[in-house]
Amino acid sequence: MGRNRVSQQTQTVPAGVKTASWAAVWTLAVVVALLNAAEQLPASLLTPMAAGLDASEGLIGQSVTATAICAIATSLLIAPVTRRLDRRPVLLVLSGALVVSSLVVAVAPNAGIMLAARLVLGLTVGGVWGLSASLALRLVPSADVPKALAIIFGGGSVAMVAAPSLGAFFGGIVGWRGVFVGLTVIAAVVLVAQFFTLPSMRSRSAGKGAGLGAALRLPGLVLGMAGVMLMFGGGQILRTYIRPYLEQTSGMGTDEVSLTLFLLGATSLLGTVVVPRFLASGLRGPLALISAAQAASLVALFVLGGSPVAAMACTAVWGFFLGMVSVCWSTWVTREYPDHAEPAGGILVTAIQGSLMIGAMIGGGFIDARGVVAPVLAAAVVLALGAVYVLAALRGRATTTEGENA
Repeated sequence: MGRNRVSQQTQTVPAGVKTASWAAVWTLAVVVALLNAAEQLPASLLTPMAAGLDASEGLIGQSVTATAICAIATSLLIAPVTRRLDRRPVLLVLSGALVVSSLVVAVAPNAGIMLAARLVLGLTVGGVWGLSASLALRLVPSADVPKALAIIFGGGSVAMVAAPSLGAFFGGIVGWRGVFVGLTVIAAVVLVAQFFTLPSMRSRSAGKGAGLGAALRLPGLVLGMAGVMLMFGGGQILRTYIRPYLEQTSGMGTDEVSLTLFLLGATSLLGTVVVPRFLASGLRGPLALISAAQAASLVALFVLGGSPVAAMACTAVWGFFLGMVSVCWSTWVTREYPDHAEPAGGILVTAIQGSLMIGAMIGGGFIDARGVVAPVLAAAVVLALGAVYVLAALRGRATTTEGENA
């Protein structure tokens, strides 16, 4: 019955999308990359920002937390607040807010102004991520949604790889304010590109069933979000604390750690790119396999981690499967709940952000109590549980494509 329900909805919602707007998809991917970069830049520019704003490094670091909390709230509210609006001006406003936020940070005279600008960034992050799944449905035909999501999230993976190192590099040349000026200029150029490439995306869900409360009552959504939290949270348990493990257990130096982290990001991008071709026959199996493969690679890292080469290889394999997770779960939302993709997408973002914070807290507790090896094992256990849970909880859910349902 679940399959028939989704088949009927999927035939209805994307019916107006006859031609893919790939230029708009690519500009959205660049915006996502810039948002990820903007989120991470304070971490790579921590010391000079603290000195320039006459604030503690801890306070500057908390700007990342403030951004994340604001993003969570916005991701939940963006769909119901804007449900009667054309998504084109909504996205243009969000991209414009990125320009304003970056510029204000660049010229901020004190930490208070900087934090206010970071809250504006949080609004943009939550808004764009909360709408991303539904935007894919509006920009390309349903058969191309996994590919579109891979492009969009690929932009985030690129930023994850490049932003920290590029931020530190250019910060040493032009200063931290110069880095944010550069970000402002790039964001402004992309905003202009979006003005010319984004099509009109009028709301199809202005009715009473489009709200957050209605989305929370959708069959299987809460069960699915539990799987999201296991898979994202499990990875975050280690990802936050992978560096101490590589340094202390694998005996890596600074250059080796940098190379390993680069490989982690690069293979994550590769996983994001290749995963859509494996989703045509359904999502339940791929999701379980991805979670199990991550667990296995972390067990291998635990066993072989004393060798720098083996640790590097295991980390790269882990990154490959880690990069697939966002595309898979976003595709799951668009296939399972196409008529509610915006509120369900907002709930998805909230689950992801919440699991990332919880995972980082769990990893921190383990590393303080049991040392650098403990997060590796804890992450492997949670990811293994995630694989089992997905196989059980998504049974009977709409995990097949339209062609199979027909």
